[in-house]
Amino acid sequence: MIFMTSCGNIPGPKAKRLSSPLWSVRMAESEMVRNPSIWMVDFVTEKKWNYTQGLMGLAFMRLYEVTGDERYFNYAKGYADSLIDENGNIYKYKKDNYNLDQINPGKMFFSLYDRTKDPRYEKVIQTLKEQLDSQPRIAEGGFWHKRIYPDQMWLDGLYMAAPFYAEYAARYNLPEDFQDVVNQFLIVARHTYDPATGLYRHAFDASKKMPWADSVTGQAPHAWGRAMGWFSMAIVDALDFIPEDQPGRDDMITILQGMVEKMSGIQDQQTGGWYQVLDRSGDTGNYIETSCTAMFTYSILKGVRKGYLDTRYLDTAKKAYNGLIYNFITVDSEGLVTMTGICGVAGLGGDPYRDGSYEYYVGEVIRDNDPKGVGPFIMASIEYERLSE
Repeated sequence: MIFMTSCGNIPGPKAKRLSSPLWSVRMAESEMVRNPSIWMVDFVTEKKWNYTQGLMGLAFMRLYEVTGDERYFNYAKGYADSLIDENGNIYKYKKDNYNLDQINPGKMFFSLYDRTKDPRYEKVIQTLKEQLDSQPRIAEGGFWHKRIYPDQMWLDGLYMAAPFYAEYAARYNLPEDFQDVVNQFLIVARHTYDPATGLYRHAFDASKKMPWADSVTGQAPHAWGRAMGWFSMAIVDALDFIPEDQPGRDDMITILQGMVEKMSGIQDQQTGGWYQVLDRSGDTGNYIETSCTAMFTYSILKGVRKGYLDTRYLDTAKKAYNGLIYNFITVDSEGLVTMTGICGVAGLGGDPYRDGSYEYYVGEVIRDNDPKGVGPFIMASIEYERLSE
């Protein structure tokens, strides 16, 4: 098998960031300078089929759709072509890992196939759908987050897989799958919702065996900002493909509305952002985390545009977006844009073990230009820039 790749010493694309007033373009151009190929974006030294690169690829595909600039399409396509061979086999992909993160890069392959009709891209789409067809599930039907995390559903996983699943059902005329997609949201919402705070906990363990899981509810100890950010983006993106008369669709919108109402109430008034640990907002050691802030901003702006949310929430989104620009975006003398204040990673269980405590979440590494912040920022910027149209 032949897998094409890009080397780190290949000169990056010539930046146009100084000539554009649009933050979507300026950030994207800066990323193209920092990372000549998308596979490099997550501070890695070897190419990898991974959700973070998939997130960036999708952001660049959306930027291409609104600008028509072929360089953005080719940048995303370059990642795809570097990770699949001439037969459409994915580099080092293992279906039997049953990792929902592996589904996320597949989202951009729908548009790649539409544009090129390259059968390799459809092969990737079918490969990932086959994983979902046999993905292990909890008794109620929700997907396990990963095979190594049995009986667990994480909010992160809804973003990784549900929009892809919904788009596949729409494109391949599988109306019976829409109910399964909707149920993924309803199950995880039911089991992660914390009535004491009105927030959603990071995850739940249906078996209640994990040390981090509450012995009664199975819930993780805290509401992590980015987990709820993934969840909100999952809802607004999956709704693009779910028919309006689909049972449970209105419940998804109600979940989104309740989430945004709560987020508006706990928004930091000074920065417009949201905290790393949402149920401990303002506590000592907590901090404004910019990936979740960008994710909520995107979700609110898109939710208003699509009619899921009241227009009054535009004030919340504008405050958050402008707060990101003024407090967490820097521009160097060359015009290179940097996004600060991004949590590098957070999870539950594993080795070394992550206990989901407050101290754990606020103690994780904070990075600049992490793709989990940059990708949502580009997408939030596209939505914000649409407001003037």
